[in-house]
Amino acid sequence: MANPGLKYGSPAIMTVLLAILIFINLPLSNASAASFSASWPYKADLLKASQIVVVETKSVLSPSGLLSLREKRDGKWTSILSAIPVTIGPNGIGKTKEGDGRTPSGVFPLGQAFGTAVKPQGLRLPYIRTTKTDYWVDDRTSVQYNQWVSYSGNPDQRWDSYERLLQPLYKYAIVLRYNDNPIVPGKGSAIFLHVWRAANKPTAGCIAMSESNLLKLMKLLDPASSPAIAIGVALR
Repeated sequence: MANPGLKYGSPAIMTVLLAILIFINLPLSNASAASFSASWPYKADLLKASQIVVVETKSVLSPSGLLSLREKRDGKWTSILSAIPVTIGPNGIGKTKEGDGRTPSGVFPLGQAFGTAVKPQGLRLPYIRTTKTDYWVDDRTSVQYNQWVSYSGNPDQRWDSYERLLQPLYKYAIVLRYNDNPIVPGKGSAIFLHVWRAANKPTAGCIAMSESNLLKLMKLLDPASSPAIAIGVALR
């Protein structure tokens, strides 16, 4: 039975049809870029997001890209921040498993902001200042896989693999809600927006940028807008 909530000519249907038409009329090398460009607005609507961070790379293998922030105003997506250089995983995008050196591709909600520094002035996102007892578990055999855990004991005796959240790269950071509903062991964990090591240094799978650009982005995000992130290949 057809979905009675989707009528021919509705924005959702037209977005999907546009994605299909662009996809079938482009060479294979450009098809994924066209699909991403046409589909992320539809997926953002499904998440009820009226703010979305868009990360675009030159190819699925590129370790860097450009970030923009879009807001939906009067039914149209408007860019309010653009051309922010970012680094990603050394093997590009399309994460499928823990340790593959890739950044996830697709559209995901943004979650908790955190950092080793005090909460920045003007920040509207929920923010937690980390301590030496804060860890993110990437031990795929643990029931706490891909979760933030506060633990005062010896982490080496509890997990085979983990990340300390009290570290310089996480002076400021935002959680990408990747692989969290449900959590699939081994699919990937601890994916954040955070401060980069340098403009030419890829991450382990996160998205990184300069501290000044990250702060600029963080202060523009509004939890009332259900901010999300879209990651894919740019249409050129």
